[in-house]
Amino acid sequence: MADSDEGKMGTWMTSAIVVGGIIGAGIFMLPVTLAPLGTNALIAWPISGVGILCIAFALALISKTEEKQPHLLKARAAAKQDRLLAANLARFPTAIIEQNAVVGRANRLVMNQVKVMAAAFPIARFAPHDKSKIVLTGNPLRPEVEALWGARYDAPQAGGVLRLLVFGGSQGARAMSEIVPAALTRLPHELKTRLSVVQQCRPEDLETVRQIYANAEIKCDLQSFFSDLPRRMADSHLVIARSGAGTVAELMAIGRPAILVPLPGALDDNQTPNADILARADAGWRVAQANLTPDSLAQMLMKIFAEPRDLVRRAACAHAIAVPHAAEKLADVVENLVRAA
Repeated sequence: MADSDEGKMGTWMTSAIVVGGIIGAGIFMLPVTLAPLGTNALIAWPISGVGILCIAFALALISKTEEKQPHLLKARAAAKQDRLLAANLARFPTAIIEQNAVVGRANRLVMNQVKVMAAAFPIARFAPHDKSKIVLTGNPLRPEVEALWGARYDAPQAGGVLRLLVFGGSQGARAMSEIVPAALTRLPHELKTRLSVVQQCRPEDLETVRQIYANAEIKCDLQSFFSDLPRRMADSHLVIARSGAGTVAELMAIGRPAILVPLPGALDDNQTPNADILARADAGWRVAQANLTPDSLAQMLMKIFAEPRDLVRRAACAHAIAVPHAAEKLADVVENLVRAA
């Protein structure tokens, strides 16, 4: 079958992206900026126009040759590149934010040209050549999470309720709906009767998962979306989730132990290093989905719930590595750049 051009970015599309970004970055102010230099002001526009076309053609070529790179990523990279080009031409200071432990592809294209890279986590892979430009700021948190910063962890009591929170995000909920219920049904009866499961499921999986838990006499609250997920996280004894940047940051902020299952196929496997941050801090467990079966998860949960004091310790370890005041630190990065300009 011949390769399809559907969804590819052509020259006109990339030109539109570049021109839009250039306008947003203020390159049309170049003539004014260069006016004190006399005739240089007259040639600023033609040079800028040629530069825009060159960038557009280059990005169109990339779009046609690098088919494995998602188109949205290309658009983001294009917009980021043209803004930084314009800012550098105008001699404005520049910075980028990286929310994962692995530097994303769009950021990799520009990280060696910016003044500062604000990082949510220590960079595990693809760091810039000059590592001194990395500033650990943490990930900015939702107000609902900030309000639960370091929330008290109440250990499971002997014979008491075991509160388990399970979610997988929009891309990862299906596997959670298949593996976790099957694992919980394999637990001893005395554990099943103590469980209180809160689980996010895809709408098409809700009834199937609900029936599995009902047959196993496991109490559950199943929804396709939880508007109060931070509160559910704070109320839980254990979390089973993917290891996106936001999830990991919130587990740290609230301080909850977790079994983290990185999303298979994530670009550059960027969720595994995020999970490793908690695992290495002894705040949780990282399990590859390929190694996660109902039987292995059931065995793992029996061991975890048998040691409630260890859960308390891991909750404290999770919060100990949280980076506070991320929004303020990002604001400081911007203010320092402006002052140094």
